[in-house]
Amino acid sequence: MKEFSFAVTDPLGIHARPAGLLAKLCKGFEGTTVTVVKGDKEAKASQLMKLMSLAVKSGDTVTVKVEGPAENEAFAALEAFFKENL
Repeated sequence: MKEFSFAVTDPLGIHARPAGLLAKLCKGFEGTTVTVVKGDKEAKASQLMKLMSLAVKSGDTVTVKVEGPAENEAFAALEAFFKENL
């Protein structure tokens, strides 16, 4: 398993547009689970509504955990996604 922490800088936090793009990206890594953790709550990144229920706002720090057969590829793609979109 690989993981990284990220401080969200988007003024709106993880809102509908980037959450939808993130869910779509994660579904492309078949057999690999991506989990977003905020405080004591966590959600699979591929599940849009659960991801939105974390209510991540600007300034919040989340931890992204990646586990599975494509974790190296997914890890690199997710780090880039978070830096570019959030």
